[in-house]
Amino acid sequence: MIRARPAFPSGPPGPAGRPGRRGSLACVSEPVTAAPSEQPSRPRRRRSRLRRLVVGVAVVVVLALVAAAAFTTVVVRRPLPQTTGSVQLAGLSGDVRVVRDERGVPQIFADTAEDLFRAQGFVAAQDRFFEMDYRRHVTAGRLAELVGDVPAAIEADKVIRTFGWRRVAEQELDLVSPQTRAFLEAYADGVNAYLASRDPEQIAVEYTVLGLSVDVGRPEKWDAVDSLAWLKAMAWDLRGNYDQELERALAYSTLQDVGMVDELFPSFTTGGNTPILQPGDLPAEQTAAPATPASAATTTALGSPALDAALSSARDALAAVPVLVGRGEGTGSNSWVVSGDHTASGKPMLANDPHLALGAPSIWAQVGLHCTTVSSACPFDVAGFSFAGFPGVIIGHNGQLAWGLTNMGADVTDFFIERLRDDTVQRGDEWVPVETRTETIRVAGSAAIDLTVRTTSHGPIISDVLDVGPVTSAPTAQGTLLGSYGVALAWTALTPGRTADAVFELNTAKNADDVRAAAALFDVPAQNIVFATADGHIGYQAPGRIPVRGDVPGSPVPSNGTWPRDGRDPRFDWQGWVPADQMPRALDPASGFIVAANQAVLPEGVGPYLTSDWDFGFRSERIRTLLQEQIDAGEKLTVDDFNTIQNDTWSPFAQVLVPALLDVRIDDDYDAAGQRLLRDWDGRMDADSPAAAYFAAVWRNLLQDTFWDDLPPDMRPDGGSKWLVVLRAMLDTPDDPFWDDRSTLNVRESRDEILRQAMVSARRDLTVEMAKNPADWRWGTLHQLRLEHPVLGGSTIPAPVRRLMNPAPIGVSGSSSVVNATSWDAGTGSFEVTAGPSMRMVVDLGDVDASTWVTVTGTSGHPGSRHYTDQLRAWVEGRTFPFPFTRDAVERAGKDVLTLTP
Repeated sequence: MIRARPAFPSGPPGPAGRPGRRGSLACVSEPVTAAPSEQPSRPRRRRSRLRRLVVGVAVVVVLALVAAAAFTTVVVRRPLPQTTGSVQLAGLSGDVRVVRDERGVPQIFADTAEDLFRAQGFVAAQDRFFEMDYRRHVTAGRLAELVGDVPAAIEADKVIRTFGWRRVAEQELDLVSPQTRAFLEAYADGVNAYLASRDPEQIAVEYTVLGLSVDVGRPEKWDAVDSLAWLKAMAWDLRGNYDQELERALAYSTLQDVGMVDELFPSFTTGGNTPILQPGDLPAEQTAAPATPASAATTTALGSPALDAALSSARDALAAVPVLVGRGEGTGSNSWVVSGDHTASGKPMLANDPHLALGAPSIWAQVGLHCTTVSSACPFDVAGFSFAGFPGVIIGHNGQLAWGLTNMGADVTDFFIERLRDDTVQRGDEWVPVETRTETIRVAGSAAIDLTVRTTSHGPIISDVLDVGPVTSAPTAQGTLLGSYGVALAWTALTPGRTADAVFELNTAKNADDVRAAAALFDVPAQNIVFATADGHIGYQAPGRIPVRGDVPGSPVPSNGTWPRDGRDPRFDWQGWVPADQMPRALDPASGFIVAANQAVLPEGVGPYLTSDWDFGFRSERIRTLLQEQIDAGEKLTVDDFNTIQNDTWSPFAQVLVPALLDVRIDDDYDAAGQRLLRDWDGRMDADSPAAAYFAAVWRNLLQDTFWDDLPPDMRPDGGSKWLVVLRAMLDTPDDPFWDDRSTLNVRESRDEILRQAMVSARRDLTVEMAKNPADWRWGTLHQLRLEHPVLGGSTIPAPVRRLMNPAPIGVSGSSSVVNATSWDAGTGSFEVTAGPSMRMVVDLGDVDASTWVTVTGTSGHPGSRHYTDQLRAWVEGRTFPFPFTRDAVERAGKDVLTLTP
């Protein structure tokens, strides 16, 4: 998120040049006294002065109320869209109906596909244009043009210009099918028709606020490339293991021990959980596909100060990219699909809840897109979740098929360590030219900045994008300077692709073959697709452009993408992509269900190789257990059952750690009070649970006491599923080196000492943070969801604006690696939610109108709209809303109808 400069000063100068307080009543709050000579008439004078003071205060209050009312009416409510009556929309070939339900969700009915997407663009601009404009500025590397001379915005622009997201999107516009291009352009026409007759302050309140500090002109016209560039941002936040790849190298810089580094990055099989697919689920040709390339020990160059500096610089640059979809611990998703043999309706059911960054407004836009008569010329009859700024539906269902997406986590990025000398890069024994170009970053209210972008055959050099320190030299060989180290990023999304085509193919898919064809076009981001068909099938399909890495026997650098690679050696270059027909898939497995929740896709040793860095599958295993228990009991699954599973808060962390914590003796009764909460705890991370609060504090402190002395600050444990696997193995090894605190000289700590220390400090922490009596602790008091506007929600923004843009904080249930994955980052020391179920959807193909959905905030991006947060309370409480689909159901649920006319 990027914060604009404060739009308001702190107030007029006060006495003696001190800052005053805007809106304070200090001028009328002096003590009321009279001189001695005036004593006989004091009562009358006092009443007179008091009356004047009361009148003065009343006038100030009234003026403040009038100003607030005017601000609300004129500024905040002015951008609210028209949702009833009739509006002309240029370019339509016929009338279009927009039916909104009581939560403002639009269902659009049109006679042609182009009219459908033109209307979708118009409606998206009505509800969410500033969000679209903000994203467009980010993805084009032009954020400083919108928010002004904000250092974070300029850094983001530099990095994204280096990536060249928009340059790639421009190439993709010529690559997608003519039909897709027509849909993108129709959507853009609808957006522009909405913008044409409106000044900025009529479009969004954000322009009014920003206009107080920067020159806000009329927004530029939307174009098809703006929509395509958004796919790059989505792909960036959902890329694979780049964090782990850099963390391995940076951990080695302090540990200097490959074995200890490997201990921090265990394999998926170490977790003991089930992959998405079993060998019996796969077609015969897939079980023989090539598996993991060979790995090896680390390169001797890693751990040197020069290379560590380059890697740290690269990491700093990548961290400058604003979070748009989600990043870090908790970014993933749950999805599952169950055969009709096990459902009450007798037809397949599907659930999906993507775990992404949570902000205001929500990332998702609920929408229905319906051709009045479905035909080959107008094939769309689909509803679900879209992105403001992109046509079509990303996750949802049509009349024949429902689909959900979860992040596969495939390794689609590699860092190449380049040896640079002047404008050349070493390849083998030769020095070849580096490609350069100049990008100009314009800054609202300030001078433009020229940026030189350098690119090698592997990708853009990212380690010198930001001004993070002097260039560091590489070692010398036989007296010859080898140059400096640079880090280049290879990423599949920097090759133009056809993901936009895949979206429309999925929207009209009817069966497994259609899903497979769409997946072949779904280049980035690599996702798991689970699907169900109305004729009774369930399935899984892996899409994505996955690099093929060659095996480099005997090399000191691993060849499987888990560590940075040597850019000098061509054997480490990517060898192409995994063919689409080799991507994992399954149809109607014997189990009767499929669960895809970011765990490994395939069993170990079964190809193709996708990555070595998976989520460790504790969420997926819990979902599998709950489904299997009900199936074994002969109880048919319902929509309500699926919703209950989505909100499950049982913690696998508790299952692993609580027995070990209860085995530790704490002699002091006060210190042991927290530990006693764990004895009868059911392991659920519920908002009202004292034990959940204590356990989370113990987990945070345990990670700190165990690992902070061993690792660099920027890779402190976030507390995700990997760390549970690491700690579980360490519990069986009381003398593991990680238990020892390096900061205590001549003392070697044991496992039980560290466990005791974590519990005692947690008891004392919560006494300060909440209450002395543990019975008064509540997990929801610590575990707060604080939704923020991406531009006007941060701490540098004046409080009245923040209160307008940001919903009030609210305590929530759930935690990291539980099914209700409201994650938090233990490395920051805070329990605040960092990611979570950005929406929840359940589809019953036996009765599509009985399906349910909810999003974290609401459909509107306008803080003056009742639909800005009207779904938040239901989301927090685990409730959902009806998800009407058929024409009759939509009309019955309709509250507002807007007719768009040519």
